[in-house]
Amino acid sequence: MSGYLGSVRSLIPPLTLPGVYTPQEDTALLAGALYEEPLPPGADVLDVGTGTGALALQAARRGSRVTAVDVSWRAVCTARANAWLTGARVRVRRGNLFHPVRDQSFDLILTNPPYVPAPLDVRPPRGRARAWDAGHDGRFVLDRVCREAPALLRPGGVLLIVHSELSDSGRTVGHLREAGLKAAVTRRRRIAFGPVLRTREAWLRERGLLPAGAAHDEKEELVVVRAELPL
Repeated sequence: MSGYLGSVRSLIPPLTLPGVYTPQEDTALLAGALYEEPLPPGADVLDVGTGTGALALQAARRGSRVTAVDVSWRAVCTARANAWLTGARVRVRRGNLFHPVRDQSFDLILTNPPYVPAPLDVRPPRGRARAWDAGHDGRFVLDRVCREAPALLRPGGVLLIVHSELSDSGRTVGHLREAGLKAAVTRRRRIAFGPVLRTREAWLRERGLLPAGAAHDEKEELVVVRAELPL
């Protein structure tokens, strides 16, 4: 498949409860990777951290058997409602990452996890912030995904992760290769800072995660890492 043409707006499902992450540019980038993945009808797909269920709905439209997981009850209710409203066959479970599906295996795993670096003095995230705050280096959830996802892939199965270069795509690729997967960055997109990064810009520069100087263009690079378990 070629050329995903969807926009962020086209991904927003009918309902978003307060406190649930609304699809953004990272969602659209991962949706493009999903669109290009050659899935046979009836493939088993897992969407981890589903939020509104936007990516799960996209996978269901391709004829896949989709399971969606989120730790937030509001997200679970939102995703279930959106599946019902759109007629999509999506099973939505509540739980922390892979815990609800630890005894299952999948042809494709999708995840848009929290990945924004957060100062140590920031309180544990609540509400919508749980969708982006990810510890001092942005890898609190990413490292868990890299450790736990490979065991849930079938031979030939694929893991697709979207996150910012601020949280080090090289480290993601390295961890997944160490787990025996063939991994690489397959999609990139530069976007303007959103409200969260704008409030943390000075701190990110102090840590060296952003170039110093006022001339910086205030953009971040999003990436999709694709990892495949060999047959």
